[in-house]
This record gives sequence, C-alpha cells and structure tokens, in this order.
Amino acid sequence: MRRIRKGHVLLAAFVAALCVPASGITSGGAAGSLPTKIGKGEGSLNLIEWPAYSDKSFANKFVHQTGCKIHRKDAGTSNDMVALMRTGGGGGGGQYDLVSASGDASLRLIRGGDVQPININLIPSWKDFISIFKSPAHNTVNGAHYGVSVQWGPNTLLYNTKKVKPAPTSWASIYDKKYKGKITVPDNPIQIADAALYLMKSKPSLGIRDPYELNKSQFDATVSLLKQQRSLIKKYWTTEPDEIGLFKSGDTVIGATWPYQTLQLQAAKSPVKELIPKEGATGWADTWMLAKKAKHPNCAYLWMKYATTPQVEAKQALVFGETPVNPKACPFMNKIEAGSCAKYHLNQPLSYYQQIHFWKTPIADCGNGKKDCMDYNAWQRAWTQVKG
Repeated sequence: MRRIRKGHVLLAAFVAALCVPASGITSGGAAGSLPTKIGKGEGSLNLIEWPAYSDKSFANKFVHQTGCKIHRKDAGTSNDMVALMRTGGGGGGGQYDLVSASGDASLRLIRGGDVQPININLIPSWKDFISIFKSPAHNTVNGAHYGVSVQWGPNTLLYNTKKVKPAPTSWASIYDKKYKGKITVPDNPIQIADAALYLMKSKPSLGIRDPYELNKSQFDATVSLLKQQRSLIKKYWTTEPDEIGLFKSGDTVIGATWPYQTLQLQAAKSPVKELIPKEGATGWADTWMLAKKAKHPNCAYLWMKYATTPQVEAKQALVFGETPVNPKACPFMNKIEAGSCAKYHLNQPLSYYQQIHFWKTPIADCGNGKKDCMDYNAWQRAWTQVKG
C-alpha cells in the first residue's frame, strides 16, 4: 500500500521550532571527529521517517541481523520532521537517532545543529550511487556529509492526452488561462522553486541562477507569477490520492505531479502522460541524517549501510513509489515488478538527472558572497499569501 508524503504550510504551533537558525553550521566535520568503524549495535534504533521508510518487509531482516530494534515515528511533512528533531523524544526511551529528511528540511537541520557529519566511507554502497547523489548540496556542506542519500523523485508535468492538445513542452502551460480551473499543483512552499525555475528560463533578465536562491526582486517576481496563477488553480493537492482523484474525475487536466500518481492513473486506464518540460524540473531527494545527540550511533550506521544496499533500495522504492539513488537496485526492482526500473526513471543517462534541480532549503546565504536571498521563513509566509 502506498504511504503518503504530504506537503503543506507549517502549523502555528511549530513556528518557533522551524525557523532557519542564523547561527550557521556547527563544527564537527573534521575528519578526526568521525568514527573509523561501526561498532556493535546498541540494541535499539529510533527513527523519524516517511511512513514505510523502514517497512517491515525489508526492515525485519535488519533487526534479525543486527539486534537493533526499530522504534518508528512517522512524519507527514518536512516541517513535522524538523519540529520532532528539535523537540527530541523518540521511542525506546531515547532521543531520535536518524531522520529521513527531504531537501526542503535538510539544510534547516544542518544549520540548526540538529544533525552531525558522518563518515561516508562506512557506507559501502555510496561509491555506487548516481554521481549527483554522492555529495548533493542539500546534504553536503563544506565537504562534510550530513547523512547518506537514499531515494528521490522528479516533479513532472502531468496532462490529460485527450484534453490537452497539442502536448505541452513547457511549464508555461500551468500558467495558461486556457486551462483555467483545470490546473493543480502541490500545496507546499517549495513549489515557489518550480515557478522560479520557469522564470529562470523564460525571463533571463531576472538573473535567476538557482531556483532556491532568490534575492528580493527575483522572489517578488516569482511570487507575483504564483499569485496570478491562483485564479487558474482548481485545487492545491496535499496528498497523492488528492491529485489522482482530480484527474480521474476530470476536474483537472494538467498539473505538477510525481511519477507515482502518473503510474497509478495509467494503471487505471486514465489517458495521462508525464514529461520533464524544456525548462527542466525540480525534484525531491531524501537523506538519512544522523542526529547530533544520537544515543545509538552504531545501530544508525548499520541502518544507513543496510538501507542503501541495492536489494533494500529496490524493495523500499516499490513499497513507497520512488526511485533509488543506487542504480544497482535496477535488476532487483525489475525482478519484483517487471519494468519498474524504467517506470521510475532509474535507468536514465546522467543528462536526465542533471536537468533536475533537487530541493534544498532556501537560506539567506546566496552562495555568492552575499546574504540577500529570501530564506525559508519568507517562502512560507509568501506561500500563505499566494493561496489567499
């Protein structure tokens, strides 16, 4: 059964916990401070995870092999994950050890000092990863790896082949009045990056170089575009079934999606296709990140080592409906479900992945010596205004 990854604006009760700290990145990435081997498991492992990220279908073997009993805390949103890491807790009487953070949360956790660098050399499968997932900007800072990549998915353009003609080639179609009342996009502040990516290509005079690094004028232009789009939107979807239902009923004919929805709709004989438009696309990528105060670091390392093996990545991908970062998972996916590797875009050339701009938390530091970019708090406020 498919589990749900939701995206929505943060709850008021979590505001204080979710602010992006200005204190910067803590030290601790020095090579001498990292473990050089994995010790005996402590017998327990406390996880904050997307539901099914330690599904028993593949996690039971890990527990049996290592003796690390898993205590799971499912999170519905990235904001939930950040808040849980900040407030502590965890099953089995201890703090959380690992969190399966997406790119819209990982830099918040790094800058907030909630997670610590890991020794990537203790994760053997890392060397086999698709190159862009070895040291991505959303989990690797100043050469320090704050976790290990695990799964990902692109944000693609989904359309009804009978209602949308000619077939779209650009994100411009979801800002087109031609489809007023028939458009859907995710309810998530990170959606601002999708609009910024479109403007990066369609209005080069704005000078956007990275859809997650927007100065005030670039940000204002992007938010303005989204406010104009608001009257065209049928609904901002929050869960995969939301969007699937909208396309099945015919309430929407075009929108932003993930491969899972496309595959479910095609299996139900809905006349839909997806594509990455000419401007490229954004995408989410998840990282197992080690808590700063992890009580069970050996079990945590053992889990990161286990979860990134090809066989386990294949099982997780098909349980959750996503794509492994380890291409060696491909034959195992196809053995479980024929053709699934291609369906989830794992067997693509490097050029395919290079056109995807993976989520990363917007911060004030633009990476060019200036600190005039709009941070994630500004993105959340703007998204609330966009939706009205």
